[in-house]
Amino acid sequence: MDLIEQIDHWALAAPNAIAHINGDQRLTYGELRRRSDALAAYLAKRFGDDRSPIAVLGHRESEMLIAFLGAIKSRRPYVPLDTVLPQQRIDKILAISRPSLVLAPEEVAKLSSADAPAPVIHAQCEDPFYILFTSGSTGEPKGVIITLGCLEHFVGWMLEEQKFVPRAEVFLNTAPFSFDLSVMDLYCSLATGGTLHSIGRDLVANPKMLYRALGNSGATTWVSTPSFAQMCLVEEKFAEGMLPSIRRFLFCGETLAAQTAARLFERFPRAQVWNMYGPTEATVATTSVRIDLSILEKYSALPVGRATPGTDVLVVNEAAETLPANEQGEIVIAGPNVSPGYLGRPELTAAAFFQHCDRRAYRTGDWGRFRDGLLFFEGRIDSQLKLSGYRIEVGDVEANLLALPSVRDAIVAPVIKNGSAQSLAAFVVLNSGIAASHFELTQSLRRQLAVRLPVYMLPRKFVFLDAFPLTANGKADRARLAQSL
Repeated sequence: MDLIEQIDHWALAAPNAIAHINGDQRLTYGELRRRSDALAAYLAKRFGDDRSPIAVLGHRESEMLIAFLGAIKSRRPYVPLDTVLPQQRIDKILAISRPSLVLAPEEVAKLSSADAPAPVIHAQCEDPFYILFTSGSTGEPKGVIITLGCLEHFVGWMLEEQKFVPRAEVFLNTAPFSFDLSVMDLYCSLATGGTLHSIGRDLVANPKMLYRALGNSGATTWVSTPSFAQMCLVEEKFAEGMLPSIRRFLFCGETLAAQTAARLFERFPRAQVWNMYGPTEATVATTSVRIDLSILEKYSALPVGRATPGTDVLVVNEAAETLPANEQGEIVIAGPNVSPGYLGRPELTAAAFFQHCDRRAYRTGDWGRFRDGLLFFEGRIDSQLKLSGYRIEVGDVEANLLALPSVRDAIVAPVIKNGSAQSLAAFVVLNSGIAASHFELTQSLRRQLAVRLPVYMLPRKFVFLDAFPLTANGKADRARLAQSL
């Protein structure tokens, strides 16, 4: 049974079970199958053998799920787009992906209303399933092609590792469908007959509404960036009483600070906390580890875990030679979860993807190292900058800040003057209950950091915040912070 058959199965086993909740919207598994079948029939009839992508534009509406499955059932990949994206970026993505159709929720509702069986077309393992656009270093978005085989490998691993209870899970959807983190909650939920509960941008912008929605969600599985959880932890009532059914927190997309994990253990003593790592090009996540008290005691910077079975994660030097444990190098991923490449960008694909032991492999551009059999993520290779002739990794400074007992979260950015970096600034979220002046806090942190870092790596400026601003994807908004300098 492939992934689509697995999802459709719930329409027969539990047709009235709720597949998706978005505000007042409720979508059952029976409706999801019937309406996605009808849309697939329409697409097959209208476009025939044309396998061009279907773009889906909306903001967490249930019709987006119908459109995703309808596209796949007609053997076409979908391109998820969120209305929170700037129009210029949407236009660029459409120009690159050249979809045969752009579907908004209103069109999906209309085209999926008739009863029609899906065409008998079975997607193949190497068929593109979705194309997700990420930021490119040149400012041009890159379309990452993820195949059915990539996604099935990822979902299969997640189901085996997390032991989700069929028809008994409520997955919190905090990331827009245009961000690959959402793939984790979306397809793990649909594959197990769970309920996907979306948290839209209107809720995030209104804390009272957000906490009320969280309290009413019945969530058992939390999927988010660490920054989103950190924002919620500012509210003291964000604890087991608000989410009594929560079983696990799954984090990916950013560095999980040890302090954040520790506070979650205090607030949710019965829940598991998992740290995961992986780029979009390797289907959401490739490594994972359950964080427990022994790991918190042993490591100041948390590991991102071990590789999914069947996938190799290597740390290599500039000559692409595998490095021994404890040596820093570039993280390389090889296996069935690795994308075949970028849409219409053969030169970029050739630069980042290659064959390793007859399997697709991807150069992540991330620093990492193995310790005690666990992978540690240590920042982006391209985040390196020069100050007074010294090469500095911003991630290195952040990791050492995060290791300080008074620091809950930290982001470091260069202070740019006349087009070059002049010094470093640190944006810091402190643990609660620390009372001191800005001057005293700055001096204290600089003293503690000076024990760990050379003088040229010490931030000159410190900005103290209650929480970091977030991007539409739920990550800390580094650009906005940097602009404030």
